[in-house]
Amino acid sequence: MIGIIDYGMGNLRSVYNTLTFLGFDSVVVADPALLADCSRVILPGVGAYAMAVDNLNRLGFFPALKQFAQSQKPLLGICLGMQMLSSTGSEPSPCEGLGLIEGEVVPMNVGVTTPLPHVGWNSFKLLHEHPLFEGVSKEVDVYFVHSYCFKPKNERDVLCTTEYDNIIFASGVARGSVVGLQFHPEKSQKSGMRILENFCNWDGLC
Repeated sequence: MIGIIDYGMGNLRSVYNTLTFLGFDSVVVADPALLADCSRVILPGVGAYAMAVDNLNRLGFFPALKQFAQSQKPLLGICLGMQMLSSTGSEPSPCEGLGLIEGEVVPMNVGVTTPLPHVGWNSFKLLHEHPLFEGVSKEVDVYFVHSYCFKPKNERDVLCTTEYDNIIFASGVARGSVVGLQFHPEKSQKSGMRILENFCNWDGLC
C-alpha cells in the first residue's frame, strides 16, 4: 500500500488519482501510526515551508516520517514535500525541516524582471542514473510551481537540475531510499506518470 501524507497542504487528489489510474493501491494517511502499514510513502505539498513543518509537527508526522525513512522503504517528496526533506527552510521564517537530506531551502535568486513563482513547463538535466527515471526521455519538460529552491549540502545528493533565468537549481534530490522532486510528476503527463510508476515499483535500492 502506498501512503499519501495528508497534513492539510498537499495536492492529494491529483496524486491519488494518478496512482489509481496506474493501477496502484494507495491511501490518504492522516494518522502517523498508519505509516507502519505502508510499503512506500509520498509527501506532497503546496504552500509555505514553515506552515507545512508546523502542520507535520502538530500532527505527529515528523518522528513517524523519520522512522519510515530509517526503515529504508521508499519515500518521495513532491514540490514542498521535497523541500521539507532538507535541514532548514526560510519561508517565511527560518525553521528546521526533516533533515533527511542535508541542505537548505532558499528563495530563488532570479533577475528583477523574471516572474516568480516559477510556473509552467521546463526541462531537467539528469546528473546520474536512478530507478525513478528509467524509461523517461532526457528531452522532456515537466511542470513546476515554486518560488524557493533546495540547495543540498552534498552535491552527490542532487539527482537532476533545471535552469530558470540566471540560476541552475536542484529539481531532484536523492539519498538512499529518500527522493524528492521539485516538479509535479502528477501534472507532467506521460513522463510524470512513468516517474510515479517507477517509484511505486522501486524497492528503495540504487
